[in-house]
Amino acid sequence: MADERDPELPGLLLRTERDVFVPLLREAGDGDFELRTACPGWTVRDVLAHCGAALTRVVEGRFEPGVFSPEANDRDIAERADWTNTRVVDELERGMTEAGAVIAAAGGAMDGIALGEWVHAGDVREAFGAEGAYAGPGLAPALDLLAVVSRKRSPVPLTARLTGAGGELRLGPEDGGRERGRYAGDGATLIRLYAGRPLTGTRYELAGAREGELNLFG
Repeated sequence: MADERDPELPGLLLRTERDVFVPLLREAGDGDFELRTACPGWTVRDVLAHCGAALTRVVEGRFEPGVFSPEANDRDIAERADWTNTRVVDELERGMTEAGAVIAAAGGAMDGIALGEWVHAGDVREAFGAEGAYAGPGLAPALDLLAVVSRKRSPVPLTARLTGAGGELRLGPEDGGRERGRYAGDGATLIRLYAGRPLTGTRYELAGAREGELNLFG
């Protein structure tokens, strides 16, 4: 897993997820869009509306003051309240297709958006009861991107030894003033830790760091 930022990685992650996630959404019934997710107060439809709105902002370069705040996210969702579910998915598909090039050119400032979108896809899969909600074809690029994003956002240096993977994944700052923590477990659970998602039913070892301080998304 490379130490340097790959500008194409966010777009690769979004397109990889698009190809498996959008067909799942096209097959879902209207009732599935009303299921509750791990995001407090948000249904599946709310998560998808938020994701589509965020990626549309990236594609169109619309970043007014307060963008991506909880209040702005709620406004984006409310603006799509009268959209059909199909239209919500259409916007999301467009964003997952077109946002990568913009994120690549931003020099790393928007890499976290691509990672957050992938995590939200996991939120939806989990609401659907799908196995391996935070895994699948996008897991490998998501872990690589997590390592990059964590170097800027996380104060906790951590070395992760992932089940079934050779080598180690280094997360957080390289020049921090604290000893590196250690994680042992699968990649999907590592994503849950850094995304602040429920850990019920998971198995992992964590030393030298606390669960709460790894959360990158608040």
